[in-house]
Amino acid sequence: MKVQIQSVHFDADIKLLDFIEKKLNKLDTFYDRVIDATVFLRLDKNDHKENKIVEVKINVPGNVIFAKAQKNTFESATDEVVDVLKRQITKHKEKQMNH
Repeated sequence: MKVQIQSVHFDADIKLLDFIEKKLNKLDTFYDRVIDATVFLRLDKNDHKENKIVEVKINVPGNVIFAKAQKNTFESATDEVVDVLKRQITKHKEKQMNH
């Protein structure tokens, strides 16, 4: 799967980019027809500790799957997003099997 990562208004660390790419590539084990993924990393400008936002848009044949999480680190937000995407991809795959 092709993963495109965009960090908005800051430069993301190489370790973070590798971490995100590895996590998203594991989604191929659930559904092998994923076309590509676009990731947006943002810093929320509020006073909360949980100001790291990760948004992921995944293109699959006939659909777009989206998930968003806001946590205190990009890594924990990525973990949450990947969990949500696993459920959505599994649901999408089951729908495709039933048709």
